[in-house]
Amino acid sequence: MTAMDHRGEARTSGAGSDPGPGTEQGLNSEHGPNSEQSLDAGTFAGGVASDVRHAGVRAGVRRLGQLLGESLTRHEGAQLLELVERVRALARDSGDRADLHRVLADVDHPTAIVLARAFTAYFQLANITEQLHRARELADRPRGAIEETGGRIAAAVAAGQLDPELPAQVVSRLELRPVFTAHPTEASRRSVLDVLRGIAELLDAADDPRAQPSRRAVVDRRLAEAVDVLWQTDELRVERPKPTDEARSAAYYLTSIATDVLPGLLEELDGALAQVGAGLPITARPLRFGTWAGGDRDGNPNVTPTVTLDVLTLQHEFGIRVLLGAVDGLIKDLTASTRVVEVSDELVASLDADRAAHPEVYDRFIRLNAAEPYRLKASYLRARLAATRDRLAAGTAHVPGRDYLSLRGLLADLTVMHRSLMDNRGQLVADGPLRRTIRVAAAVGMSLATLDIREHGERHHAALGALYDRLDELPRPYADLDRHERIALLSRELAGRRPLSGAAAPAPADPTAAAVLELFATIRVALDRFGEDVIESYIVSMTRDVDDILAVVVLAREAGLLEITPGAGARARIGFVPLFETVAELRAAGRLLDGMLADPSYRAVVAARGDLQEIMLGYSDSSKDAGITASQWEIHRAQRELRDVARRHGVVLRLFHGRGGSVGRGGGPTGEAILAQPFGTLDGPIKVTEQGEVISDKYTLPQLARHNLEIALAAVLEASILHRESRQPLDVLAEWDQTMEAVADSARTAYRALTTDPALVPFFLAATPVDELGHLNIGSRPSRRPGGVGGLEDLRAIPWVFGWTQSRIILPGWFGLGTGLAAARAAGAGDTLAEMYRSWHFFRTFLSNVSMTLAKTDLRIASDYVTTLVPAEKAGPFEVIRAEHERTVAEVLAVTGSATLLEHAPVLRQTLEVRDLYLAPLHALQVSLLARSRAAAQTDPGGEIDPRLRRALLLTINGIAAGLRNTG
Repeated sequence: MTAMDHRGEARTSGAGSDPGPGTEQGLNSEHGPNSEQSLDAGTFAGGVASDVRHAGVRAGVRRLGQLLGESLTRHEGAQLLELVERVRALARDSGDRADLHRVLADVDHPTAIVLARAFTAYFQLANITEQLHRARELADRPRGAIEETGGRIAAAVAAGQLDPELPAQVVSRLELRPVFTAHPTEASRRSVLDVLRGIAELLDAADDPRAQPSRRAVVDRRLAEAVDVLWQTDELRVERPKPTDEARSAAYYLTSIATDVLPGLLEELDGALAQVGAGLPITARPLRFGTWAGGDRDGNPNVTPTVTLDVLTLQHEFGIRVLLGAVDGLIKDLTASTRVVEVSDELVASLDADRAAHPEVYDRFIRLNAAEPYRLKASYLRARLAATRDRLAAGTAHVPGRDYLSLRGLLADLTVMHRSLMDNRGQLVADGPLRRTIRVAAAVGMSLATLDIREHGERHHAALGALYDRLDELPRPYADLDRHERIALLSRELAGRRPLSGAAAPAPADPTAAAVLELFATIRVALDRFGEDVIESYIVSMTRDVDDILAVVVLAREAGLLEITPGAGARARIGFVPLFETVAELRAAGRLLDGMLADPSYRAVVAARGDLQEIMLGYSDSSKDAGITASQWEIHRAQRELRDVARRHGVVLRLFHGRGGSVGRGGGPTGEAILAQPFGTLDGPIKVTEQGEVISDKYTLPQLARHNLEIALAAVLEASILHRESRQPLDVLAEWDQTMEAVADSARTAYRALTTDPALVPFFLAATPVDELGHLNIGSRPSRRPGGVGGLEDLRAIPWVFGWTQSRIILPGWFGLGTGLAAARAAGAGDTLAEMYRSWHFFRTFLSNVSMTLAKTDLRIASDYVTTLVPAEKAGPFEVIRAEHERTVAEVLAVTGSATLLEHAPVLRQTLEVRDLYLAPLHALQVSLLARSRAAAQTDPGGEIDPRLRRALLLTINGIAAGLRNTG
């Protein structure tokens, strides 16, 4: 049976065990509100929830709600606040909703704007309060995840269950790399996020028991000011952001992480690893960051070669600023004097070289720092960093000794200082402030993050076609060759040494070919200008066969990015990454990797890259293609095959998980996702996308940023060291695989029956605000693929999920699972499913994530969209959706053995229900505004929508995203 909410309606909630205070549950937008607290259930000033453990959260929400009510009254008058309360009360009423619809029908556009902003502001204040108090909880915990994981590793070594050499071997290649993508799923402006972070800091100060009454009065006043500023700040972007804007936003978060999080976090990791005999080398990079802003060209015409170089320059401005701040700290801290201690000859020699390159620094500081060589050395470092910044801004050439060409030079200088201190009784200082600076510098480099390049596979073939056809040596045009012919041709090409294009050859006339060749030339310019590690991975979207990768390698060779010498190896400045996105590609992944590594020339390229092969797994498109259940299972199986192929060829596999924010796009707690991977797939390095609202939710507050990174790092360590072999007998795994295959097959059939039904697209467009999302200006990339005909296949995964989420159907996150589980149960696998849930981390995590989506699904709200917006003759798919929803809830309860969903997380259940009290008015308002907008479009098909109506509608989209803490 389903849980019953306060309206007496069937209510779905998530399943699974109580996540407890030590997990990520509730921190990420994919899971919505914090599982450890609940919101007030009354007006903005609110009533009191029952759980006394969360009095601080309730008090914070109540305080900010009161200030918001006062701000509304000041700005809009008392009548507006009364209207807000009336709408909320009517939306809460489980009876006839006709009164609510009549009230909203009478609301004019300016008032609708204010109503939407009021409810949105409440959610924004509630969200930041939850984050603040979650951060306080984490600060009070006696042990962190890294320390706990280190303890488990040490216990396994002590018990003889683990080779004592293994931790050090794994740590030598340990690297967690969160990759901040520019995908458009963050509905809130950074200006709003800045105000909210300031409110969190003020709220924290207001609760300080040491504060004097006068100080508290000042803080209270500033809180009121900040809430007023929030109300006066426009939530909507006036223009669509450019890739450089997206890069600047990523740099904002990365700067905060680098300065406020990494020094302490990496120091803690150092200590935990030392306890298990796996100390990190001084310049190791166990945590790095990546970005796609300015590098992701797939379907985004706004990312040009010029933009890529501009973004890299911008990143270096931010990164060098961080390093300058760190070096300033060294100048303050490293006061050791040669009158007290000695220094190494190596340091003295480096100071002599620095003096020759920077005489002005010597002249300025020698009088003050004559006996303080470390301070003097740090001053030289500062001058070289500033010169590097100026060189990059001006586009001038590198001058050895005067500036840095790459991070390598800076780390060399810092380690000279470290060795000198270690050899001259300065161990504590060397492993204190200096070691922390080296760790941060190694993690973020001069650009804060490494830029990935991504391009669609077909574009590379277009470029090669232009080159080969110009040579006129093939029996027919390159485009007419089949896959096998292309593979043979490109393999022969790589085994030879001829250039396909000479320096005097004209550029191809085809614009696609010319653009691709220009991109590779730009990568070479970037590596020469900014250093070798500024771009490492070239990702090929829609990799369908080996020729898609060999084509990129040939083009990279043409641009001078690699050199393959038969019998003597290769030199490769970048690595090549296939992206497997659809079910067909995932099923072929193992075979394709084997084919790539079997090619001698390509194997030489991988050897030149340290015998490391990166593979990207796409969650969004595979889920949109076959449904959440089949997607997750195919990705799981693909990882196993890729693991086995990599082992046979003797390469280290770095999986890049392209997870979205929502469960329907592969979202969920990162730590749990890492631990749920098949055994042996993780052997040190891993990359994971971070995008949209997930970035702001996880990284806005430094305390939460540290916790999320710590959880992920601990999971990488545990999976790499403690999960190298199966935890279950192989015959048990085989039975589980067979059952999961049956579940996935039936789920895929149900999902595709729905998505291939010609009635679905008209229903989707009518029942959701997906067409309005393009006006929200939340990303530089278009929501539809270029050149399409307007069907479902042209719609990207993000708006597909975003639209369903807004109307609370959230179909991509659960549809088909109920049919799959029911089919397996009917075949006699009921006990096996229950065992899988108890003992298989993959299956348990999958059900937990889907169940959390069910908790946000509300078909009562969805029915308002359908009955109001969808013509009766187009509403048929809703009955299919409703039936599958009921089936999925029932089957999840049966597998988990729960009487109600979210049975073990009552606080989270209450939180979600209370949020609905404020979401329901926004949904009702959105339905009303959509009806007005579409009626106007029918009356005047070619006319422009009233800008006030559009603004009000977009504000409801923004507000619902804030309330659900989820977009796409």
